[in-house]
Amino acid sequence: MKRLFWVLTSVILLSSCSDDGINFFTLEQDIQFGKQLDSAILANPNEYPILDRTQYAEAYTHIERVMNAILSSDDLRYTTTFPWQVRIIHDDNVLNAFAAPGGYLYFYTGLIKFLDNEAQLAGVMAHEIAHADRRHSTQMLTRQYGFSMLLSIIMGDNPSQLEQILSQLALGGTMLKYSRDNEYEADKYAVTYLCDTDYHPRELAGFFEKMMGSTQKIPEFLSTHPSDENRIKNIEEVWKSMGSKVGNIYEDRYKNFKNALP
Repeated sequence: MKRLFWVLTSVILLSSCSDDGINFFTLEQDIQFGKQLDSAILANPNEYPILDRTQYAEAYTHIERVMNAILSSDDLRYTTTFPWQVRIIHDDNVLNAFAAPGGYLYFYTGLIKFLDNEAQLAGVMAHEIAHADRRHSTQMLTRQYGFSMLLSIIMGDNPSQLEQILSQLALGGTMLKYSRDNEYEADKYAVTYLCDTDYHPRELAGFFEKMMGSTQKIPEFLSTHPSDENRIKNIEEVWKSMGSKVGNIYEDRYKNFKNALP
């Protein structure tokens, strides 16, 4: 009886319905999922060679400056709730970035070195921050696995399924896909956040334009996204609706960031 009461209480407490859709996770569980994913990444240096913060302090100073500028926007919902952090993964052959629930961000050196300026990096990071802040990852899990499976994971009854979910999130697997609406919303809020900084908000579109003109392999985190042409159009519409603000791109400062990487 007590277990049944706990389950029924969980249905009430864990289910939330907003303009983003249904999400069976609490904010605390977003953070816990992110911590578990981060621990799994740190435990696998062969797959995820994370740059040491002490050895590469200058590089982390650069990338954390970008993150903190974005987090200063008043349009984020969980600036002080989530334990925002960013890690750099050393692999120049991978053009990828991803966000875990709870504000855990990961950027590959391949993507950092591919970009032209700091505003482009800010655009990509703002997009990933939007995924975390709008709770798209756990909404995606809710859609993919449904209530009963997620409840069993939350109650600790299905650890193997949890490991599979963490692996899919970390590897950017096609099993877990953001919806088209999630992607457009993340683009919209990325521009919104950047309008509160001194970065040029349109450089998110500049990133997609660069990808369209590149012969390099499409990044994992773009492989299931809406087409670049549609995203550029939508980004520009949001940017213009907010007054077409012009900001800095910081090319020289970004070169210093790249030079601080191995």
